[in-house]
Amino acid sequence: MDKDLALRPGSAPTNTCPGLEKSPGVPLNIPAKISGEGPQAQAEPFTPKPPARPKLERALSLDEKGWRRRRLQTSHEDLEARSGASPSGGSLPDQTPGPPVHTCSPPGLSTSLQEIPMTRRVPGCARGSPTSWGNCISGMVSSSPDLLPRSGASAGGTPKLADVLPSRPLPAIDWNTTSDSLRTTHRVDADHADYKLRLQTRLFGAHSGLGPGRPPSPLACDDCSLRSAKSSFSLLAPIRAKDVRSRSYLEGSLLASGALMGADELARYFPDRSVALFVATWNMQGQKEPPSNLDELLLPAEADYAQDLYVVGVQEGCSDRREWETRLQETLGPHYVMLCSAAHGALHMSVLIRRDLVWFCSEVESSTVTTRIVSQIKTKGALGVSFTFFGTSFLFITSHFTSGDGKVGDRLLDYSKTVQGLALPKNVPDTCPYRSDPADVTTRFDGVFWFGDFNFRLGAGRVAVEAILRQDPGASVPALLQLDQLTREMKKGSVFRGFQEPDIHFLPSYKFDVGKDVYDTTSKQRTPSYTDRVVYRSRHKGDICPLKYSSCPGIRTSDHRPVYGLFRVKVRPGRDNIPLAAGKFDRELYLIGIKRRISKEMQRQRALKTQHSSAVCTVS
Repeated sequence: MDKDLALRPGSAPTNTCPGLEKSPGVPLNIPAKISGEGPQAQAEPFTPKPPARPKLERALSLDEKGWRRRRLQTSHEDLEARSGASPSGGSLPDQTPGPPVHTCSPPGLSTSLQEIPMTRRVPGCARGSPTSWGNCISGMVSSSPDLLPRSGASAGGTPKLADVLPSRPLPAIDWNTTSDSLRTTHRVDADHADYKLRLQTRLFGAHSGLGPGRPPSPLACDDCSLRSAKSSFSLLAPIRAKDVRSRSYLEGSLLASGALMGADELARYFPDRSVALFVATWNMQGQKEPPSNLDELLLPAEADYAQDLYVVGVQEGCSDRREWETRLQETLGPHYVMLCSAAHGALHMSVLIRRDLVWFCSEVESSTVTTRIVSQIKTKGALGVSFTFFGTSFLFITSHFTSGDGKVGDRLLDYSKTVQGLALPKNVPDTCPYRSDPADVTTRFDGVFWFGDFNFRLGAGRVAVEAILRQDPGASVPALLQLDQLTREMKKGSVFRGFQEPDIHFLPSYKFDVGKDVYDTTSKQRTPSYTDRVVYRSRHKGDICPLKYSSCPGIRTSDHRPVYGLFRVKVRPGRDNIPLAAGKFDRELYLIGIKRRISKEMQRQRALKTQHSSAVCTVS
């Protein structure tokens, strides 16, 4: 039986759509009757008198312009377009999104996962009810003249229900809709509220404490896709699966892609190929308890950033060697690990490195030399530690030479015994064997740092030196260096051949009264001298650049002041033929240092709380 589906002025619409009032594609003389008996039923045309403001009865509001010109793609089609299989050549076109489209349609009418009705449902159109889908269809056909084909309407033909439905089969809709993050990340729904926000908030891992010029991540500009492995919550450099599969780790792969010690890996951590190095020496005078605070020594105020590698050598160190190492670990904190620690009698050396870089070090080797005639007394001698970092080999030597104002010859002999007696390297290959001298250990490494209590004095009496010290500091230091025995011997070439020393701008580091800033006031009246020094040697010219060379006047627990130097050292890519340390470090010391820091912080907070709660109020 035919039903009159024409619009009546008194009808109460379930929803209104003001945007359809001026629809240019629907003439007023459209058919007013559609038979429900079959798709071939004819409708009798007539010309009704429309009301002043027609109200169309519709299931849900539709964006007519978007419905006509937009062809929504499914997730499968979007992926095919990205791979180049689709002639559309890409994902959804960039356009200004309109208001969200809400429809009430049965499975098969929608071409996108996002067309599933979420809100504003029509009464009686329950999810999963077959009859409800039929009601929605009838309501859509009767109240949505814009869904009819324009060609049929303009020609005056009879509209058919089959013309309303799509002509091709569409995929079924899964009620388990995707999450918001997947919809926006995979660019399936460009109309989603968070799409533009998520698209703009991309994190770039461009900053790193390892180097100011770190290149951006290779996936930083990668288009969002299902294959993307980029994480929005990590600043770590992403690793492509193809790079993991293609890594060769071939011996001698100096420039090969994927080499652990190669150029690519070096550029990720050090774009300028230079590492920040801290070297310090201190004669602790055999004190039993090291200072509780080493910030002035390891973290000087002149340095804005901590260094990548810390090497600290002590002479006449404290009896509790483990306690000294714990203080170093505690001061530098959990960002650093103890790569190596070695001792030779009263000599001790600690090497700490950023934990990110421990994987690029070879095994650490050490060797010792005793310079005293009685070898059982190990108060004077040398301790050497060597390893390879990427493709650059390092040698660190701390020494304690013979003391005495006039014993220059004995100190020169100590130097000769050291360069001939240190048996390094052992198992780690020499990076440049054809330039090595078997009689001089310092020629077998790319970078050599020699530091310690060399005991070279100022060649003048106490009175003359004090007279110079009373002058302006800017003029007194150069005048004192003219009297320095080490400077004179280095110019002759009799000691530290091929070595350099940074410019000295600090006062003599020896000899002070313990706990005071005055030089020796005992009966011996020792002459102030620059006994504590740091010198360096580079196999390649210009590879080592000194940045700071100074002493720590605030640490007064010994008759010597600590002396330290900050350097920038050029690092070259290496070959994957070295015995790796494989991340080995002192784990027990690392945990002790962290617990110490936590304990001290808790004590500080309790002290502050006690101080605030013990305030006494008095009334006068």
